Amino acid sequence: MVTREELYDLVWSIPMTKVADKFQVSSSYLARICTELRVPRPERGYWAKLAVGKAAKVPSLPEPRPGDQMAWSRKDGLPTPPVPKPHPATEPRARASRPIRRVTGTHSLILGAKELFLAGREVKESEHLKPHKKLLVDVTASNTGLDKALAFANDLFNALESAGYRVVIAPPDAKLRRESVDEKEEPPRKNHKRVPYGYSRLWSPQRPTVVYIDAIPFGLSIVEMTESVAVRYVNGQYVRESEYVASKASRRHVDHTWTSTHDLPSGRLRLVVYSPKWNVSWSTIFQETKTHSLTSDIPRIIKTLKSSIATVTEKLAEAKRQAEIREQEWLAAEKRRRQEEDQRREAQSIKDSRDELEQVIQAWAKAFSLERFFQGIQDRAATLPGNDHQAVLLRLELAREFVGTHNPLDFFLGWKTPLERYVPMAQRSEVNGTVDGDNSAQE
Repeated sequence: MVTREELYDLVWSIPMTKVADKFQVSSSYLARICTELRVPRPERGYWAKLAVGKAAKVPSLPEPRPGDQMAWSRKDGLPTPPVPKPHPATEPRARASRPIRRVTGTHSLILGAKELFLAGREVKESEHLKPHKKLLVDVTASNTGLDKALAFANDLFNALESAGYRVVIAPPDAKLRRESVDEKEEPPRKNHKRVPYGYSRLWSPQRPTVVYIDAIPFGLSIVEMTESVAVRYVNGQYVRESEYVASKASRRHVDHTWTSTHDLPSGRLRLVVYSPKWNVSWSTIFQETKTHSLTSDIPRIIKTLKSSIATVTEKLAEAKRQAEIREQEWLAAEKRRRQEEDQRREAQSIKDSRDELEQVIQAWAKAFSLERFFQGIQDRAATLPGNDHQAVLLRLELAREFVGTHNPLDFFLGWKTPLERYVPMAQRSEVNGTVDGDNSAQE
């Protein structure tokens, strides 16, 4: 992983081709990374001019904006597609005091999105699309409702950008979540059997689409709602009951059909606005009716977002406070656990040391007892005749070899004291220069 600052230092210290080799990417891909992270890079011919002292001054790294990607790694994609730059003659000059201009045209998140949505898994005509690409704008719609959903998303994003608010796919290092959405136009009944947690028939993007209002992210999810429709099973497929026409080929011909109720895309949209922060629960929805278009609600949507800043900010502050409380509680519990573990291991080291010392004493006593026994045999053998004396000494030597030699001092030197087995936390800074949390003594 490389941060904006590290990448900036690299591209202005060595040529782009060498930086690209370092990250095992092409120089053109590295240029896209610099664009995505808003890192200025040398123009063509910079290093040749630098060699003769004619290079332009190195531009400074711009301050990050809300929603900017702060780092890049090989596993990160580049969600923003390349957008053709305006012709220099028509490109407006950036001024600090320039008022926010109205944004029109195709938003960068919508550009090329239709083709990617259609190039997905095969679905039935009455199902929502499931594109293969996961780094896409958060729009869920059927084949027939896709154009309308993308058009609304484009109008909404342009209106937000015109108000000075950035709309982007959340950067990979932002750690923002995407809230699950319900596509049903009518909320399920209280006794309705819920779908198992974690399972959804709908497509979902890899990262949420967010708009930053005063540096506060709001998730935006657009979904084509479904409605409960009476359908008829005809010739292996379901058709809407309102579209069914009975066969009139013959009076004796009878369609073998039956009816049921299915949830089918309605063509009407729902916008779910939510807080993508993991520790904050806040959301609101806007949805169309048969007589009311969601596009006409865009001013109200923006007004709601602005008025919700205080509420979400308060929830974020409370979530942060609760997180700090939980962290302090965890640290206190971890400290208690370590103290209890320390006391347990200290007590165990004392017990093990005492038990081993008793074994050393017993071994010492046994060694002395054997030694006295062998010495007594040797003393008695001295009073025997020559041949008998030699026979006893020979057997005594065999007995010593059979039992083995036992030096009582070896037993005592092999005994481990409690501190040699485990050093309590309170004494670690005094024993062998160790610190709290480091204990190399063996149990």
